Amino acid sequence: MSSKAQRTGMIGVYLVAAQLTNRGLIASPTSRSAFGADILLTDQLCSKSYSVQVKTNSKPTSTWLLNKKSKEIVGKNHVYVFVNLRKTESSLDADYYIVPSKVVSKYMQKVKRPNSTWYAFYLEDAQDYKDQWSIFGVK
Repeated sequence: MSSKAQRTGMIGVYLVAAQLTNRGLIASPTSRSAFGADILLTDQLCSKSYSVQVKTNSKPTSTWLLNKKSKEIVGKNHVYVFVNLRKTESSLDADYYIVPSKVVSKYMQKVKRPNSTWYAFYLEDAQDYKDQWSIFGVK
């Protein structure tokens, strides 16, 4: 059985894929074993392609956790979509922040605690990218 974190991640991937498909793009979720890309994306003419990494929080928060390698995985066509889910009893909605990988690499922070280290990207660095689907060449 999947964990709550795994389910949250998959919800985010499929919500992002639906948003991209609704904008006329071809979005193909990858297998969960694909490192660095949750969605492979192209336009209708297959002339532009992107790899999309989706990071999802189960509720609105100001931080998304990243992998240490996010600092190195940078490309013109590699994009992050940070998702904050908003749930009610009868529906599910989300806030989307579409951020180029070079921005993520620049602003991600290493957080050290006595017994752990993790890497994070903060909402304050994502704010300018809210609903910026135009990064993919669409509205």
